[in-house]
Amino acid sequence: MRDPAPPSPTIAQLQGHSLARLVHHEIEQMILDGRLQPGAKLTESTLAEQLGVSRGPVRECFRLLEEAGLVRTEKNRGVFVRDLPIDEALEIFEVRAVMDLYVGRKVAQTAGSADVRELRQCVDAMDQAAREVDPQAYHRLNLQFHDRLLLLAGNAKLTATYRKLVKELSLLRRQNLSAASMLAFAREHRQIVKAIASGDADAAGQAMYTHVMNSRELTRSKFAAASPAVSASTEARPQGRRGA
Repeated sequence: MRDPAPPSPTIAQLQGHSLARLVHHEIEQMILDGRLQPGAKLTESTLAEQLGVSRGPVRECFRLLEEAGLVRTEKNRGVFVRDLPIDEALEIFEVRAVMDLYVGRKVAQTAGSADVRELRQCVDAMDQAAREVDPQAYHRLNLQFHDRLLLLAGNAKLTATYRKLVKELSLLRRQNLSAASMLAFAREHRQIVKAIASGDADAAGQAMYTHVMNSRELTRSKFAAASPAVSASTEARPQGRRGA
């Protein structure tokens, strides 16, 4: 029996791309899950051995992660998980709040009964995770909830931008997940779904905006308490309704 023919250059290239995507997904998840903490040094050889691959896909992964704002490269020192500056984090929250205002309004106008039922089930699961003080489960469900709203809004460009911002905020968001804050955020999620179910676009958009700005304020206050030198520019901003 003849030996199988070697894969064509095109197939070999596709296989290489698939491996690179798998490596990128795995290392990215290590960062987003907190297995690789901000400030941790990433070593090509160590990660390649851990994942059972060559160093090439890991090196390509580092490039993509740097473009996504999740790692930084320091000359003559190496690659490190990025420590997101508080000023930048607060700016991201503000951008997200405006995007979520749109998402809430759009979903309230288009969501069907099955969509609302799915959102309620996710909120119920988040509420359970909050009561069990399980921040890892809560964080995962929270990402699922907001990502589902994005998909229901049906704007691919917004979804891509939003997901990038969420990944950057994941570098510090888990610090906000105390027993009290998880319960408070779960209540806010329930209010969002209630507004969406009623078809009230204004209420849904406002609920989404306020939810993100409340998270921003919690982040700001935690950093301010830990570092009194936090600049006045990070002070909380009004969270009421904005003008048209």
